[in-house]
Parts: sequence; C-alpha cells; structure tokens
Amino acid sequence: MTDQTTIIPFSTSQHSKAQVANIFFERPEFEAILNIYGKMVASGHWKDYAISGSKDEAVFAVFQKASERPIYRITKTPSLRHKQGAYAIIGSQGQVLKRGQELRQVLKHFDKKLIKLVQ
Repeated sequence: MTDQTTIIPFSTSQHSKAQVANIFFERPEFEAILNIYGKMVASGHWKDYAISGSKDEAVFAVFQKASERPIYRITKTPSLRHKQGAYAIIGSQGQVLKRGQELRQVLKHFDKKLIKLVQ
C-alpha cells in the first residue's frame, strides 16, 4: 500500500482582500497620551479612559465618570495626514478643539488645565 497524499494550499488571496488592518496608536504616541492622562488624573480632572481602533481611525476617549460620554476624544486619522493633520482633540459636543500634524503639539492643549495659581 502506498499513501499518495496531495497537499492543497489554502488560497491566501481571498483572505488578504477581506482583512483590513485596524489603525492604532504606536508606542511613542501612546506613551505621550498616557503621560498627559496621568497628569490629568493626578490633578483630579479625569477619571477613566477607553481605547478603540478601526480601519479609519484610532480613538483614546477620556471620561470624568465611567458612566458618562467622553469629555475628550484624542483621535488619529491617517487619511487626514496631508490635509488637516492626523491628530485631533474633539470635545464632548463633537467640536474639534485642536488639530495638527504632531501629537505632542496637539496635546499641549491640556497644559493650560494643569496650571494652578499658587498664592
């Protein structure tokens, strides 16, 4: 008896077209966001966060309380990279508060909330 087996490879072309990579924050971007998040939590402004990624954008949402809608959304939309800037801070009502090409410059929007008057 001889065992003649035929190996038939699965077609990978159908799977690669159906799968679209999700957008997420890269490590340096995420570190910058968590740095400002930690400062805002320590100052009592923020309490919770959520992260999501889709094929169009990555979102870091910030909450004052876990049961509410986010007070800020920090978004990364690579398709807007050459137009308005890939990064944006969006307020709770959907208004764009700051937009730019570099994340660290966009995150400076929160620095004014950390300044406290000392007498």
